[in-house]
Amino acid sequence: MLRRLLSVGGFTLLSRITGFVRDMLMAWIMGHGVLSDAFVVAFLLPNNFRAIFGEGTINPAFLPRYAALHAKGETAQAAAFADAIFSWQMAAQIVLLALALVFMPQIIHVLAPGFAGDAAQFELTVSLARVTFPYLLLTVVAVQLSAMLNAVDRFWAGAAWPVLLNLSMIATLVCWHWFPDAAYAAAWGVLAGGVAQLVFILWAGRREGLWLRMRIPRWTPEIRDFFIAFGAVVIGAASVVAVPLVDTILASLLPTGSRTALYYADRINQLPLGVLGIALGTVILPVMAAHLAKGDRAASDAAQNRSAALALLLTLPFALSFIAVPGTIMRAVFAHGAFDAQGAALAGAVLAAYAVGLPAMAMLRIAASTFYARHDTLTPVRATLIAMAVNIALKFVFVWGLGMGVPGIALGTGLGAWINLGILTVTGHRRGLLVLDGTFRRALLPVALAATACARAPGWGRIWARR
Repeated sequence: MLRRLLSVGGFTLLSRITGFVRDMLMAWIMGHGVLSDAFVVAFLLPNNFRAIFGEGTINPAFLPRYAALHAKGETAQAAAFADAIFSWQMAAQIVLLALALVFMPQIIHVLAPGFAGDAAQFELTVSLARVTFPYLLLTVVAVQLSAMLNAVDRFWAGAAWPVLLNLSMIATLVCWHWFPDAAYAAAWGVLAGGVAQLVFILWAGRREGLWLRMRIPRWTPEIRDFFIAFGAVVIGAASVVAVPLVDTILASLLPTGSRTALYYADRINQLPLGVLGIALGTVILPVMAAHLAKGDRAASDAAQNRSAALALLLTLPFALSFIAVPGTIMRAVFAHGAFDAQGAALAGAVLAAYAVGLPAMAMLRIAASTFYARHDTLTPVRATLIAMAVNIALKFVFVWGLGMGVPGIALGTGLGAWINLGILTVTGHRRGLLVLDGTFRRALLPVALAATACARAPGWGRIWARR
């Protein structure tokens, strides 16, 4: 599993590095005003729907079934199952794309009601969203092929293809003078990146003998079982999407630049999640599903405990560092060009609030794998729905009740992650599905020492500088 983790983590790190270059260019050129707020909303729209139709549903509902067929040597049945799911997926995506392009003004009215007061900003957001939304159709194909590659122990391609989006956006941002403005340059970079990702993952799948063929969608017992699981996961994924939508709505009602501050703070917060947390979540689900399909519960539990220990070791130190010196981090990374110190200070406050939930965010995918690997999609959905309700309620309390502004949105997200993790952990333990072994317990002391050192390091540095 370590080799797989290093492969996924290495390419994910490359994706994060190129993503930071992309975001630094965006901050430098667009700053934290109308252009950046409009583009961030347009960029997040296809990504929010991707959580419903992409990794958020394909991995839990499709991957365990596909991986189990492969683990039992039923490759022809696995290929037929993949083609059937792909056909249904494409039929839904084509209809969704047509509706979104026609009704985009109404969608933006719901998504960012605060923009309605500025006709120019509203029209810009609608126009940008029409450019970026087709990215969804392109990326869901890449997501399914990535899941199939992961199921046959080929993890590198699925971790590598996100880099192409960053490179494409970097290229268009560098050439932004050729577009109406920098926001349009970034939006067209998103669409071009989706095309590049699709071409790459089709090539990677072909190398391994994997392909997706469009068929007339047919209703079979296997498809029925998939859609039962898919429906449960979609409810959970939709609830996950609802939270960022609420964030966008609230931020659009706050001063200009609030949506931008959320975006850049989240990008920093996502660094440890992307490099390790998401990598672990990507690797652990097919590994657990394959072990359980063979009846090897001990190997499945051992893999999960190692993943949980690594997740804590490499996220808790980051979380305490983000809380200790958030403003310094944001100034160092983004306070250049049009992105000034005021914008960095606001984003720093948001980063500290996000960091409260960082360890829980990393552990969530590992805990959820306990249930997904056993084809139980309902339990994570119930936990997510409860956590979502508390999450949204806390945001209103923090933003409007306590007057915390945009940092209150991030704090609600962080606390919601802990509630979700707590529900999954308690449920898994009560059912005898989640067992913490000696590997995890022995990791707690090194984790605590590493986190303490990271939290205290800035203070030690200031003392040393005075000397």
